[in-house]
Amino acid sequence: EVYFKNLSKQKQKEVMEKNGNNHKLRVCVATCNRADYSKLAPIMFGIKAEPQFFELDVVVLGSHLIDDYGNTYRMIEQDDFDIHTRLHTIVRGEDEAAMVESVGLALVKLPDVLNRLKPDIMIVHGDRFDALALATSAALMNIRILHIEGGEVSGTIDDSIRHAITKLAHYHVCCTRSAEQHLIAMCEDHDRILLAGCPSYDKLLSAKNKDYMSIISMWLGEDVKTRDYIVALQHPVTTDIKHSIKMFELTLDALISFNKRTLVLFPNVDAGSKEMVRVMRKKGIEHHPNFRAVKHVPFDQFIQLVAHAGCMIGNSSCGVREVGAFGTPVINLGTRQTGRETGENVLHVRDADTQDKILHALQLQFGKQYPCSKIYGDGNAVPRILKFLKSIDLKEPLQKKFCFPPVKDNISQDIDHILETQSALAVDLGGTNLRVAIVSMKVNIL
Repeated sequence: EVYFKNLSKQKQKEVMEKNGNNHKLRVCVATCNRADYSKLAPIMFGIKAEPQFFELDVVVLGSHLIDDYGNTYRMIEQDDFDIHTRLHTIVRGEDEAAMVESVGLALVKLPDVLNRLKPDIMIVHGDRFDALALATSAALMNIRILHIEGGEVSGTIDDSIRHAITKLAHYHVCCTRSAEQHLIAMCEDHDRILLAGCPSYDKLLSAKNKDYMSIISMWLGEDVKTRDYIVALQHPVTTDIKHSIKMFELTLDALISFNKRTLVLFPNVDAGSKEMVRVMRKKGIEHHPNFRAVKHVPFDQFIQLVAHAGCMIGNSSCGVREVGAFGTPVINLGTRQTGRETGENVLHVRDADTQDKILHALQLQFGKQYPCSKIYGDGNAVPRILKFLKSIDLKEPLQKKFCFPPVKDNISQDIDHILETQSALAVDLGGTNLRVAIVSMKVNIL
């Protein structure tokens, strides 16, 4: 890696040409929501910084374009990226049928976009239903797919979607050693797997915003001190919506009883989120003096808010992944993140079935400070990913090959095998003379 970074631009070009990339690699990055953009943005900045090697096309779809979820496409524009295409793909309803219809709508709209862009490779992140539509479209249109965060394990339907995208993807960027081993166990080609770490950690570990107090004051009020507030982010569990809504209700009751200033982010667009918002409004969270309810916080500011919080509570992957980089205490509720690798800062409340249990967890965790964890990255993921992109040989066959374990030979016939065995070499070492004969399958001496 160090060797490649220190090469001159001309030498890097020679490496690219050797690998079949004698033109700029046309990369399409598709982002569906605020969460995946935080992982994709560092890669996009890296690609944009090397125009001699890459052409970047940005496609925005999903909840980015919905007002109820913060119109988060604006943060992409604020980062000075040109959005090539905006696709309205979300069918409102926030139930299981709406999720399926949203995937179908994306599948209808994406082919025209991909036909116009003709990318060499598409970068897809994570485990969302929007990402499944992206990967399906690209795979069927013979576009190479680079999947970010494959091989991880969590709860709900996201697990199944993530592994389905893995099977469609041609290249994989994973964040942990365990995820890499899972991909290998899933029969993916080891040569096409990069253990890079999480791209968001490149930004997390370099975040040194000394003016974090102004960010805390802006979102939570001027009277709030560091380590004396809570960040809450909870999403529906699509495989058990009723229970997740009940659990959210218990969480809010516990937070009201705990009586600390709390920033509550609205849930994502998954089935059940509409009911969760109704619970928030029924309890008057948006007007409660201790709560600030918001649709979206820019990632740079969100980093500072969780880094200096007394605790984060909910079931977001951010809690068990990114927040560990700061040692902030986390309470992970329910089964949505079951199987995720976590640092010691995470306290699991898997059966969050009573208010008292959640309240007790808050009393145990609030205000603690844990060692910083680097399970998910060391801050150098983007240089590794860019090097990996440059090494992709576009002349290689597009068809994926899976590294299945050996099985018993099949009994079907093969013409090359038949031609090779039409004759055999017979050697007689008897006596004093060496005698050689070519014998046909019909035992005739040729």
